[in-house]
Amino acid sequence: MTFSPQHDQMDCGPACLAMVASCHGKIYGLSYLREYSFISREGVSLLGISEAAQRIGMETLTGKLTPDMLAEKDTPLPAILHWNQNHFVVLCKVQKRLFTGKTYFKIADPAHGLITLSQERFEKNWISDDGEGVALFLQPTDNFYNQDPPKENNASLRYLFSYLIPYKRSLISMLLLLLLGSGISLIFPFLTQNLIDKGVNGKDLNFITLILLAQLGLYFGSLMMELLRNWIMMIVGTKINIQIISDFLKKLLKLPIKFFDTKLMGDFNQRISDHDRIESFLTSQSLLTFFSMITFMVFFGVLWYYNPQLLFVYLGLSVVAVLWSLFWLKKRKILDYFRFQMRSENQESIYEMMSGVTEMKLNQFEEYKRNEWEKIQHKIFKINIRILKLNQVQLSGFELLNQLKNILVTFLAASLVIKEQMTLGALLSVSYIIGQMNSPINQLMSFFRSLQDARLSLARLNEIQHHKEEEESSLKDKILMGSPSDNLDFQLSGVDFQYEGPSSPFVLKNIYLHIPQGKVTAIVGASGSGKTTLMKLLLKFYEPVNGHIFLGDAPLNEVSHLWLRRNSGVVLQDGFIFGDTIERNIVCGDEHIDEEKLQQALHIANIQSFIASLPLGLNTKIGSSGNGLSGGQRQRILIARAVYKNPQFLFLDEATSALDAENEKVIHNNLQSFFTGKTVVIIAHRLSTVKNADQIIVLRDGQIVESGTHNELVATKMNYYNLVKNQLELGT
Repeated sequence: MTFSPQHDQMDCGPACLAMVASCHGKIYGLSYLREYSFISREGVSLLGISEAAQRIGMETLTGKLTPDMLAEKDTPLPAILHWNQNHFVVLCKVQKRLFTGKTYFKIADPAHGLITLSQERFEKNWISDDGEGVALFLQPTDNFYNQDPPKENNASLRYLFSYLIPYKRSLISMLLLLLLGSGISLIFPFLTQNLIDKGVNGKDLNFITLILLAQLGLYFGSLMMELLRNWIMMIVGTKINIQIISDFLKKLLKLPIKFFDTKLMGDFNQRISDHDRIESFLTSQSLLTFFSMITFMVFFGVLWYYNPQLLFVYLGLSVVAVLWSLFWLKKRKILDYFRFQMRSENQESIYEMMSGVTEMKLNQFEEYKRNEWEKIQHKIFKINIRILKLNQVQLSGFELLNQLKNILVTFLAASLVIKEQMTLGALLSVSYIIGQMNSPINQLMSFFRSLQDARLSLARLNEIQHHKEEEESSLKDKILMGSPSDNLDFQLSGVDFQYEGPSSPFVLKNIYLHIPQGKVTAIVGASGSGKTTLMKLLLKFYEPVNGHIFLGDAPLNEVSHLWLRRNSGVVLQDGFIFGDTIERNIVCGDEHIDEEKLQQALHIANIQSFIASLPLGLNTKIGSSGNGLSGGQRQRILIARAVYKNPQFLFLDEATSALDAENEKVIHNNLQSFFTGKTVVIIAHRLSTVKNADQIIVLRDGQIVESGTHNELVATKMNYYNLVKNQLELGT
């Protein structure tokens, strides 16, 4: 079985499935399995793993078993186990120890590695309150063996080195400085030999003084070149790092909104931190290793000149030391995934505590959350201990072999001096050469570690860079040039939608709906009836599972996302307030602010008096996420933002739910004239907001159960009537 560590916190299910598939000879990438596991922000379900397994040609069977049933000989393994009620692991093997008779379970945990557990510890993690645990058994079919796993697009190192191209001149300067430094270091062994053989043995103090001054001058020149090289490296490295992160964010912001539903803030933060390792590899490790190897080859030739026998002894033990270090890199790779995941979890925990500090204090949640954070720190500590142990074994073995090599070569050189086959000056030169050759070998090992770090970071970056963009190039030529005379009605025909795969419940079912251009359509229904989901389908946040949506004569999936959102004003229930000025929160990315439109937006949102009361007015800085504002003030800013765009389409999801009656009435009246000629979709519970709509759509359990005007629906005394009968306008 090929062990597959999880990349993100939600990847345990796909990672387990990848390991099971590898047992049967197929290697699937996490990106492919993740797509068909229907991961949500809460994680992956057993149902989602089953769906992905069936997709790759496996039969699945889920059952609740006791540990004794799981340990029976005919139990098909490997199997995926639901672990600690919030995680998934692979059970690889169950075995009894020959002498003790105790049962042990071999587990592949994508978050911790390969572990062996006693029956007591296994039961503690697997069994639920009813004394049984959940297991998913998978059996490959002929279809499984007939399928070829899709090849994943892996970003190559060539892609990384493309970042160096704009800095060719700076890099050439660094290369020249490194080359000069290597040339200077070549002179030192010959100066040392002459110092001893001609200066000391010849008792020539003037010659000794001359040699030492030459060494001092060369050392000073080498030092100045190193300072200049480091300065260039810092400038180039910083610019490259900015460019890498900028490209990452640019690509990230082009991904569909659905992508962000499965990711946590910590995962993104840790990926951005990962870029430091790529920058280090590009700007320092690669160049230094390249010239370290040149230095090594130079001294290789010098040592050959002094004594080939010493060279072969040195090379033989160096190869052994390098192979020893390379042997541990595979284990280091797996531990790096674990550390990435734990650091991501740590950042997510801190972000949650800082964002939710008010609710934590109100509900006495601080101690629990702090303890949860401490548990994460203990996990990070354990992983760091494992990494430290591995590094100590790797480095200690490498250093031991290095010292053995140095001592052996020095012993052989000293033997040659005693036998008068080498001068004392040559012995000191050989010692200097060995010291200089050790540095490139150490640098080579640093390069291998840095290369591995860069590859791992690149693999995580690759998940973003090769993800399908929201705005495909094929859509950019299909942007609608909508004008008031165009047919821009929304038409939904047999639309179904599910969030979590074919076996999950339908959020919307068999929706047939016509939303006419220039009219107001209200959508009402109980919480969870699918109102917001329907609006998000119209905004192209998601694609319907079945059925079609048209905008005019064009299928909505052929309409540009950019065009649709540029011509849409949207107020969502969870609308976001940016940490910027009030003015910038309203005009957003508009560089040339239209003062007339801005004042109209402030008037319609009835926010002018609030802004006038602030010392800095529109230039008042708002805290991130709207900290310092009331719910009503936030909503009025969001309404002003939507109105400022003066869009063709207006989508309002509970846009006035946080407003008091007086403000709601004023804004409602202001909006009526603004609605003229616009296609408006309103989601609301309050009767005052929807009663003037041209048509009202009533949703229940994801289906349309009624439609009509306010008066028509009240007259029928059915679903709509029951929704609003307790509100003031209708009475009983």
